[in-house]
Amino acid sequence: MQTLKSMQPPKEIFKAYDIRGIVGKTLTPEIVEAIGHALGSEAKQRVQSEICIGYDGRLSGPELAQALSKGIRKAGVNVVNLGMVATPMVYFAAYHLNNNCGVMVTGSHNPPDYNGLKMVLAGETLSNETIQSLRHRIEYNRMTFGEGFERNYDIAPDYIAKIKADINLTRPMQIAVDCGNGVAGAFAKKLYNAIGCQVDELFCEVDGHFPNHHPDPSVPENLNDLISALKTTRAEVGLAFDGDGDRLGVVTKEGNIIYPDRQLLLFAEDVLKRNKNANIIFDVKSTRNLTPWITELGGNPIMWKTGHSLVKAKIKETNAAIAGEMSGHIFFNDLDEKGVKRWYGFDDGLYAGARMIEILSRFPNPSKVLNNLPDSVSTPEQHINMKEGEPHALIATLQKTAKFEGAKEIITIDGLRVEYPDGFGLMRPSNTTPVIVLRFEANDEAALKRIQADFREVIWAAAPNVALPF
Repeated sequence: MQTLKSMQPPKEIFKAYDIRGIVGKTLTPEIVEAIGHALGSEAKQRVQSEICIGYDGRLSGPELAQALSKGIRKAGVNVVNLGMVATPMVYFAAYHLNNNCGVMVTGSHNPPDYNGLKMVLAGETLSNETIQSLRHRIEYNRMTFGEGFERNYDIAPDYIAKIKADINLTRPMQIAVDCGNGVAGAFAKKLYNAIGCQVDELFCEVDGHFPNHHPDPSVPENLNDLISALKTTRAEVGLAFDGDGDRLGVVTKEGNIIYPDRQLLLFAEDVLKRNKNANIIFDVKSTRNLTPWITELGGNPIMWKTGHSLVKAKIKETNAAIAGEMSGHIFFNDLDEKGVKRWYGFDDGLYAGARMIEILSRFPNPSKVLNNLPDSVSTPEQHINMKEGEPHALIATLQKTAKFEGAKEIITIDGLRVEYPDGFGLMRPSNTTPVIVLRFEANDEAALKRIQADFREVIWAAAPNVALPF
């Protein structure tokens, strides 16, 4: 048995849903090679022989992907190098090439100096304990050794052809697409042209400096350019993507942002026409309009924890036809009219955009369809900044001690979601950064302010010095 010098990788890069760190500091080629070796060793234990890898448009991507490949091959596992691709294209390749394993080098929506890894082994998206077990493998040198080889594969033509075969537009559409200089820009125009769209491109040149705005469609300011473009062109609807292409933002012709939980209302309606009594999953941050809407359409609503890997595990457990997160991850796992599965149950912003266009192409006025979806008075995601470890500790205390006057139900699957007759408030510890995430929704402004006042009282009773964003 060969031995390596023991390495102590930084604990803080091993997150709940992925690995993420600062390039050159907590995430170096040496650390990524060690993680690759651990991933290869874990793959061997699961009787897997090949892993697809890809990287997004970040400047550090090629070097870190090279280190990842070296580590995986050191374990005796082969690598299919997809090159620069969107995250969902790695997931797609794992299915399409029949190896069920994929690792994406991506910093997602983090600042430019970050990068990380999203990982699937034997069809399982790694999270929580399985990610920590990789760290333990490195620390205790629990590695296998061998000589894997690498081959290159261009997955884009297969990916685009698969979506083109699946999507059927009722009429051609003109759309505007803002990729924020993220990797989705390399594929969006070709994909949407293929399904029958004329595409107005904004910031589709891949540039890891992100010179125009950050590629994160969950932040309203990042959609300002797209809103302007829709007002001055013939485009009927706008699509926006995050840095690695697994999240979708939608903007109407008049510039209204259709947040992902409202997108899910439309997607659920469409999916339930062909998938009767289907389970539909949404995360704790999502609108309270989903439960009555899904129920009325004959579906089974399931509220679940936030986090793409946790949602994917729940889809497998419940065989849900579709799932969505407030952050913009949409997961299609539904059947067509003939009972054939349309997509694979992973989060894919580019594919979700195609499904959105497919639905909207049936209507002469797409904006009217989107604007008519149920809506409430709500806040965007808000954050309480704290020190490492503090958010989980505070929420754990509040789950035991907090009392909310007039609450109808208190849901504790992920933090505290407090349901009132006229709205809800949520606080949950983020699993990626040391913050408490807050969200509020109500029938009117007065109810929203009352619910926020309740939360303020409860939080300050337990942590008087915390600065609140509301």
